[in-house]
Amino acid sequence: MKKILIVLLMYTGGIYAQVRDYPIKPVAFTNVKLDDHFWVPRIETNRTVTIPASFARCENTGRVKNFEMAAARKGSFCTKFPFDDTDIYKTIEGASYSLAVHPDPKLKAYVDSLITIVGKAQEPDGYLYTARTIDPLHPHPWSGPERWVKENELSHELYDSGHMFEAASAHYLATGERNFLDIALKNADLLVKTFGPGKRHVAPGHEIVEMGLVRLYRITGKQEYLDLAKFFIDERGKRQYDKNSSDEWKNGMYWQDNVPVVDEDEAEGHAVRAMYLYSGMADVAALTGDKQYIEAIDRIWNNMVSKKIYVQGSIGAVPNGERFGADYELPNSTAYNETCAAIGEVFWNQRMFLLHGDSKYIDLLEKVLYNGLISGVGLDGKSFFYTNAMQVTDGFTHPALEPGRSGWFECSCCPTNMVRFLPSLPGYIYAQRENNIYVNLFIAGSADIKLKNKNIKITQVNNYPWNGSLAINVDPESPARFNMLVRIPGWSRSEAIPSDLYNFENKSASNIIIKLNGHPVKYIIQNGYAVINNEWKKGDKIEMNLPMNVKQVIANKALTADIGKVALQRGPIIYCAEWKDNNGKVSNLYIPNNTIFKPEFKADLLNGVMVLKADVMRKDSTSGTVEKVSLTAIPYYSWANRGKGEMTVWFPDAKELASK
Repeated sequence: MKKILIVLLMYTGGIYAQVRDYPIKPVAFTNVKLDDHFWVPRIETNRTVTIPASFARCENTGRVKNFEMAAARKGSFCTKFPFDDTDIYKTIEGASYSLAVHPDPKLKAYVDSLITIVGKAQEPDGYLYTARTIDPLHPHPWSGPERWVKENELSHELYDSGHMFEAASAHYLATGERNFLDIALKNADLLVKTFGPGKRHVAPGHEIVEMGLVRLYRITGKQEYLDLAKFFIDERGKRQYDKNSSDEWKNGMYWQDNVPVVDEDEAEGHAVRAMYLYSGMADVAALTGDKQYIEAIDRIWNNMVSKKIYVQGSIGAVPNGERFGADYELPNSTAYNETCAAIGEVFWNQRMFLLHGDSKYIDLLEKVLYNGLISGVGLDGKSFFYTNAMQVTDGFTHPALEPGRSGWFECSCCPTNMVRFLPSLPGYIYAQRENNIYVNLFIAGSADIKLKNKNIKITQVNNYPWNGSLAINVDPESPARFNMLVRIPGWSRSEAIPSDLYNFENKSASNIIIKLNGHPVKYIIQNGYAVINNEWKKGDKIEMNLPMNVKQVIANKALTADIGKVALQRGPIIYCAEWKDNNGKVSNLYIPNNTIFKPEFKADLLNGVMVLKADVMRKDSTSGTVEKVSLTAIPYYSWANRGKGEMTVWFPDAKELASK
């Protein structure tokens, strides 16, 4: 029973098969076993360090106490934000994913004890929101005097529900037990009774309840859950705001509530809210066939990727409101780049791929994954970035962008989001449609896939992302003809990003040779995938070698913050220079034209990284004279693991732009 439930975890039609759904299905993470030098240690650190530390911090910061007081119906809400409940939900979700592939009786017992506490905090009609239940006469100031009256703004009542739905679904599908699911369904039934046509109308102030309702719909087949998810999305743009105000809080843009979603054509407002909204729209579109939703998220995606994304994949440039800025508003010195927004990007890009089957969505997913997402957690598994800076210099004082990592935050959405994301990573590697198997990410390990009632084992062997030599073994239980679709990454086709926002300075087309059983094989490129049609048999082996040249990235001229500068990329990895490797300072370095970079793997540095070395120029801070020095660049994700100091992603290409 447990294994059957797990296979149904994401987008696969649920226990009750739907008539319509994503045309492409991901291979469930429980069908994929990793043997990858890069990702396995990170996922294991998440299991052994981050999950326990997250639960401990939920205990010692009062988050668990809030639920205990809500159960007793007395006390005073003891943390800062009304959405602090979600840190427990997200950690339970991550623990559930981990339990699904790594049984741990002690962890399971602890999770069950927390679920019991959560259940006791739930009110008889299903309402679950400790910021009000503890003391209904004196709720959190963001909550409003009555249920839901501030939901369109800051109460986060539906946001709390959404994360609970996500966590309860993961727990049920991981364990087959209903203790958390029944709590979630009771709350969801209350939402169905409360909201909808002829009932209360609201556009949720912070989206995710839409995604959560879809997950419950997939499990139960209850149409009301899907209908309510669509209702919440369709309510956006109906509230009266001050359309003439430039304040995004007052004109509705911050909440993605200024226009109906089907009329939107750009990424706007709070970046995390936006990612959850667009993911929810994709889910509902897949299940209902709503073409207007698809057209809208296509337009929004194109705007984001062509005008509103940093070179390492991060989004949400503006600290005030944690939001998207205007087109090409991508400053480096004050870049915000919330970790949760990067995780939301992965959610959305996978869904866009499942809708369209185009590799450009996985290209972007990969860029975010290896750069702006994993930068959010330290190599120790217990230090974090809420924001992910692009540049740190001496005297840097922006209060929201301190350059050091933190154990946790008063608003700890990012650490607990990382907890729940990392163990689910294997579910992003493979997908299938009809007679096609997609290989999206190059992560070593094996997958068991059932294609048209045939059992097929796919095994990847590689040293990615440091080496481009890839081997994919294809082992069907008996000979079978089908298509293997292997992604040819955009970066290997001289495409820095699927738009003209960033380009490689020296483009060189690479002819990627693919071998089957040692011999070159003919293939066609379709939507960025090498399509290999074959009568597959046990022992068949695909091989290819992606060129891992160091490339200099330049920005579109409309992106004024990066004029006269270059960034460095090798394979999917974006690099930065940090004070620790460069005599304490990097803001006075510049990279002359035709600089040659040498990759060197350092097994004893930052848990093993490929560094880039080159002779560059340093401008003296006093005299302004220049001298040749050796530059060491490290992967962006690995910075700030050795103390605080200067860091930069973009390098001037002339001394006039280097700081003094």
